[in-house]
Amino acid sequence: MTFRRAIFPGSFDPLTLGHHDIILRGITLFDELVIAIGINADKKYMFSLEERTSFIKDAFKNEPKIKVMTYEGLTVDFCKKIDANFILRGLRNPGDFEFEKAIAHTNRQLSEIETVFLLTSSGKSYISSSIVRDVIRNNGDYTGLVPNTVRVNKQNN
Repeated sequence: MTFRRAIFPGSFDPLTLGHHDIILRGITLFDELVIAIGINADKKYMFSLEERTSFIKDAFKNEPKIKVMTYEGLTVDFCKKIDANFILRGLRNPGDFEFEKAIAHTNRQLSEIETVFLLTSSGKSYISSSIVRDVIRNNGDYTGLVPNTVRVNKQNN
């Protein structure tokens, strides 16, 4: 049997309970799951790369099947670089499906990479990083939307 390495790409700005759900369920499917934090120089992040990396590493510090890495450029190129056979993606709603389907077809055209979709658990399907950032910006209680490793400094919002 071959080693099954998958990546779960995203900006994770910040890591949410939705991400956490997909990651925990994803590690049951793969031998190793690389949480791949994409770096986009044109994007304005609420949390620094160091903070986002720390949130994820702290949340999964007791899970040896999880690695955290950063990358720039095409996700399929990163997959080739680290010899990952799969991309794991979470789906919250039909809009996510249509968007992710187009990306998966493009990735499949560019490489032999397979995309595996997991539906977010129903109690977490409404959570998105953009909603969490909006709650934080408006001084709302974000703690029920993120793992307890996500901490907000006043300078972030």
